Amino acid sequence: MKLANRVQSLTPSTTLAITAKAKELKAQGIDIIGLGAGEPDYNTPQHIIDAAIQSMNDGQTKYTPSAGLPKLKEAIAAKLKRDQGLEYKTSEILVGSGAKHALYTLFQAILDEGDEVIVPIPYWVSYPEQIKLADGKPVYIVGTEENQYKITKEQLEQAITEKTKAVIINSPSNPTGMLYSREELAAIGEVCLAHDILIVSDEIYEKLVYGNATHTSIAEISPALKKQTIIINGVSKSHSMTGWRIGYAAGDESIIKAMTNLASHSTSNPTTTAQYGAIAAYEGPQDAVEEMRQAFEERLNKIYDKLIEIPGFSCIKPQGAFYLFPNVKRAAELTGYSNVEDFTTALLEEAKVAVIPGSGFGAPDNIRLSYATSLELLEAAIERIHSFVTSKMA
Repeated sequence: MKLANRVQSLTPSTTLAITAKAKELKAQGIDIIGLGAGEPDYNTPQHIIDAAIQSMNDGQTKYTPSAGLPKLKEAIAAKLKRDQGLEYKTSEILVGSGAKHALYTLFQAILDEGDEVIVPIPYWVSYPEQIKLADGKPVYIVGTEENQYKITKEQLEQAITEKTKAVIINSPSNPTGMLYSREELAAIGEVCLAHDILIVSDEIYEKLVYGNATHTSIAEISPALKKQTIIINGVSKSHSMTGWRIGYAAGDESIIKAMTNLASHSTSNPTTTAQYGAIAAYEGPQDAVEEMRQAFEERLNKIYDKLIEIPGFSCIKPQGAFYLFPNVKRAAELTGYSNVEDFTTALLEEAKVAVIPGSGFGAPDNIRLSYATSLELLEAAIERIHSFVTSKMA
């Protein structure tokens, strides 16, 4: 049977593919250090686990409303008010089966065939594929290394056509870890308001910000921009709940209603038990969130200097998330590889370190390394990469 065109044109997730390969090699007894995973290495805080277990014991194992439990939507609204000073009604919030599902549902709800969505490069691997699955067209703008991989309002202005429906802003960014400043967001927002373009603000790494950097949601800047923005967020990264699959969208009530109708025919509702865990995540103590953030910052500060000592590596120090995104084109050349993908394969097979090639993020000269693993393993991995590069140069 012939498969649908929409799935035949899909590119598999690079991050999941590399992570699966690393796990396969580990299962064979090979000493692989995996720096590919996009998830915290901490367990979910105990009070969240306890709340989920209690919900099951209390008989909360049935369907919920398609857009999520009212109590969870109230907790999300309270979080948005507390952290961003933003006020949302529960009818302006949809709980999805992860932030990825919320994004997917959004694109399905807003895009018709040929509608364009502006996607900054480097991008998270699923943005283009989700847009294409909704019959939309991703339009790429390159965020240059000189501008910390961020786009400018001038670039945005030049990319807009009569078919432009939305632009994605991911801050802090996966894969670069860069944040947009309030001033940069305001400038981009002016362009979006002038052309009536929806802003999709992916804020999943909002709680993981380091040094003197601060996270700003573009929706905070003005009431007009709040109205023009759909915020995407969730508990996966902030509360180490990747497997629980709870995320949300917050924004225009008519868009949220359309997303809810679509979800009612796809997932029915997010997993009930996980929703009770998410309520505890947002309403309970936040100590574990800050503890994890501090640990990531400590790791970053300890391994960054060692990373940039590797010949042929250049890397802007990230301000958030838990990734390093070095340009390694020169390192590939120095070690005799014609491209970074081959260099990445050699790192896995010879140095026994799994990293993600930047091609999956639209940046073929880069690799992504996750520091969501122990400091001991991180230091060992950097040492392996350094030794591999210098031995190949000899």
